[in-house]
Amino acid sequence: MPRHLDEESPLLEHSSEDRNHADHHLDFAPDDTRNPRAWTRKKRLFNVSIIAAMSILSPLASSVYNPAIKNIALSLHTTEEKVIATNTGYIVLLGLGPLIIAPLSETLGRRVVYIVCFSVFTLLQIPTALAPNIATLITVRTLSGFFGSVGIANGGGTINDMFPPSGRAEIYGWYLLGPLLGPVLGPILGGVIAQRLGWRWIYWVILIICSVNTLIGIFFLRETYAPILLAQEKARLEQENKVTYTYEGQDDRKLREKLLTSLKRPFIILSQPVVILLSCYQALIFSTTYTIYTQMQNIFAGGYGFSTEHVGLLYLFIGLGGLTSVLFLVPRIDDVYNKLTARNKGVALPEYRLPLTNIGSVLVPVSLLWFAWTVSFRLHWLIPVSALYFYGIGQVMVINTVQNYFIDSFSQYAASAIAAGSVLRSVLGGVTPLFASTMFEKIGYGWGTSVFGFLAILIAPSPVVLYYYGPRLRERFPVSFSS
Repeated sequence: MPRHLDEESPLLEHSSEDRNHADHHLDFAPDDTRNPRAWTRKKRLFNVSIIAAMSILSPLASSVYNPAIKNIALSLHTTEEKVIATNTGYIVLLGLGPLIIAPLSETLGRRVVYIVCFSVFTLLQIPTALAPNIATLITVRTLSGFFGSVGIANGGGTINDMFPPSGRAEIYGWYLLGPLLGPVLGPILGGVIAQRLGWRWIYWVILIICSVNTLIGIFFLRETYAPILLAQEKARLEQENKVTYTYEGQDDRKLREKLLTSLKRPFIILSQPVVILLSCYQALIFSTTYTIYTQMQNIFAGGYGFSTEHVGLLYLFIGLGGLTSVLFLVPRIDDVYNKLTARNKGVALPEYRLPLTNIGSVLVPVSLLWFAWTVSFRLHWLIPVSALYFYGIGQVMVINTVQNYFIDSFSQYAASAIAAGSVLRSVLGGVTPLFASTMFEKIGYGWGTSVFGFLAILIAPSPVVLYYYGPRLRERFPVSFSS
């Protein structure tokens, strides 16, 4: 449409028809500075850094207690299995929380949901640190998992608000490093604090760090969701100009009706076969990762004689693998996507995100079998932890490509799509370590870890299958968000 210019909204697109006309269409022009995609790169990256901090702190809190499992059990007069259960509830709610939080951000806006949820998550660290018994610890940790999921729930949607698909994967790779590095850094921090100050101080430190991030968010986090920004602009212009405006995606239903529709959205997305398959892949990765994290203390303290602090440092190998992936491989996801789009006459498909998933599909099972049997035969500790480095590379490639696939498939509702994909991974990631301990006791770390490796081999062909047949499956099982 032609652009109407005035001093109040010089770059806002709407009709140039007579001002008395009852319907003026409102949209952002490409270079409108109020359009998040037109913000300066520095401004966009600063916004990303705030949500990235949120997305690293909640997963960090999921594993920060791992080195102190025995200490917590002794302090609260309970078993180690029950202490692990405090993490089960946390991780499960970390996955279920986005089912509510993500749709809320697509109805109420990103900023308010971030601030409210992360503030509650921060405050919940107080009763966690003061927990007098295991029941209280399980309850409070479970609740904090729900509110802490806000960074994971909305991060992909927020980044999609600010960056076009052609250059999104690299930025998203750095953001996603947070949720993947959080569980790695947690035990390092927890090991030092637990050994020197006691396990309760783990949560006091988390409280301090989260409080700082919450305050930064309150003062500096900006709204990025276009329908909310356009609704605000619509209200302002209608008050000033006394005419009616409309915008794309406008929903004039009552708030209750909009919320009910939004809350159904992740479940509708999860019904699509391609989402189910890739969600299973993510679930396997998270189940494996959290199982390894909860067993590191037993493997290296019990089998190799490492101290609690030294065991915590071993988690760095997974983190270094993830960092290597983000530095050298993740940027290639955009390169492959753009080349395949150009080859397809400029028509982009979500499946163009999947070719580099195959790097992870190979590295994950290979590194798991490598880790399994070198630990089983008690080879020098550097050999099994080197396997964890390559596992770190592999898991980042799988998770990153899958998440970008979800965002491209459901662009406007990217947050709901990622929420749908996170359900299985977090539920299984939280529950599996409870059963894994018994499995390792019965069949040992060699065969026990190999079970995860064999499952990874079975699901490894899925990215190739979806690359060729994904478009047909999406066409055959279309998703409709109509109320």
